Order: sequence, then structure tokens, then C-alpha cells
Amino acid sequence: MKKIPPDTSILGTPHSISDFWSWGFSNILMNSLRGVFSEFLVGSALDVLQKSRIEWDTHDLVYKEKRIEVKSAAYIQSWHTGKYSKIGFDIGAKRSYNYDENKYDINALRHADIYVFCLLKEKDINKINVLNTEQWCFYIVPTQILDNLYPHQKRISLSALENISISVPYTEIKEGIDIIITGIN
Repeated sequence: MKKIPPDTSILGTPHSISDFWSWGFSNILMNSLRGVFSEFLVGSALDVLQKSRIEWDTHDLVYKEKRIEVKSAAYIQSWHTGKYSKIGFDIGAKRSYNYDENKYDINALRHADIYVFCLLKEKDINKINVLNTEQWCFYIVPTQILDNLYPHQKRISLSALENISISVPYTEIKEGIDIIITGIN
């Protein structure tokens, strides 16, 4: 789908599509939007935001012909209760949907070549700013490592993730993925 320019009018109203986006999607600390924002951050680091996001695709991004899955977690949620969330990420195998046959594939697997786990690490409710990339860290893992170490596991904890990857800042995402791609090829 083609990207909509922000100044596009909503016909019959005095509003633009950016008014809708601002109204409906400003709380990016909310789990579902934080996940989409994480995909945006990784996509922007890789300069692969030319096409619109596909909601239910088998992977989130494509970079140098490698499929990338982006996962997100945060200690503080939009519904923060004073307790930090336990950090974990979904790594479960999924059945893809075959649009030609209008049914799900029989086998579940991890469809991406690389996973990027994005952690909004700020723990101070008064300082948290989803838009500040310095409050994020990123763990980059080849899917082959997940398949070898955790073939049937559906989630991975932060401590397990830290055993197989080191965190990088936003500014080093591209370099980290390039290194992994070199090792995959």
C-alpha cells in the first residue's frame, strides 16, 4: 500500500490524516503502539521505511534481502501500576497465512532471518520518553541461534537474551545487523 502524506485531507471534515494519527496514535507507550514504534525505529535505522507497514506479515522488515522480526518490551506501561513489568519477548514459531489458498500453513516456524529485541529501558515514570532513542536498547539475534538454543520455546527472558546477545544503542543497529548478515551469507 502507498504511504499517505500527512497533509492529506479527510474529505467532508476540516481535518487531515495527521489529525487522525495524532488523536488515535499518540500514546505510543501503549503495548500495541510501542511495538509498531519499535518496528519504525529499527526500520529507520536501516533506512527501509519506503513502503507501508504490513500488519500481519510473517516478518516486520526486509533489509539486504534478510527478513527481520522486531519485538518490543518495556518496564513501564501506559497503564503503569507502580510495579515494573517483567521483561520477556515472544519468540514462538508461527503459522503463516497463505493468501492464495486462504488458509494457514500447516507448519509453524520462525519466518525471519534475524530478530531485533527492543527494550524501552527507562524505569522512571517521570522521565520516560518513548521518542528518546537513548532510553532504548536493542538486542540483535540471528534466528538460527534461537532455533538451536530454544527450538520450542515461545518466550525468551531478558536474562536469557543477555546470555546470547549484547545490547546496542539505536545508532549501532545497522552495524550490528550488517555484521550478522555477513555471518549468515
